[in-house]
Amino acid sequence: MTPEQKLTELGLTLPEVVKPVAAYVPAVRTGNLVYTSGQVPIVEGKPAATGKLGAEVSLEQGYEMARICALNGLAALKAEVGDLSKIVRIVKVVVFVASDPSFTDQPKVGNGASELLGEVLGEAGKHARSAVGVAALPLNVPVEVELIAEVA
Repeated sequence: MTPEQKLTELGLTLPEVVKPVAAYVPAVRTGNLVYTSGQVPIVEGKPAATGKLGAEVSLEQGYEMARICALNGLAALKAEVGDLSKIVRIVKVVVFVASDPSFTDQPKVGNGASELLGEVLGEAGKHARSAVGVAALPLNVPVEVELIAEVA
């Protein structure tokens, strides 16, 4: 089953690539690696949620926002390489979580992105990861995710 077929089976659709909000491009390929810019939880041109984890945003909402970020990252990867089947492996995922100072469950938020990548890409979706708390993110979104993928 191709990753695109797996997305359909999961009831998901790749969105249009999120337009950059500043001076950068959504993804860059160098050799057999593709680096995505930070992907935020934009749905139909608007943030799906705003605020900080542990304050205005629950852990469950943060997990869902990380899934949206990963889906947006897959859209950026596909736009760069043409076909998600060309992904050999997701090498690294970095998850930034806008956090209230008392919030310490950044890894649980990051699982939203990691688990989506595993569901869609299977073994190729297993990756190294960092999940860090930050004071604020662009557009006041709660989560931002970067992907590094090895491609054929």
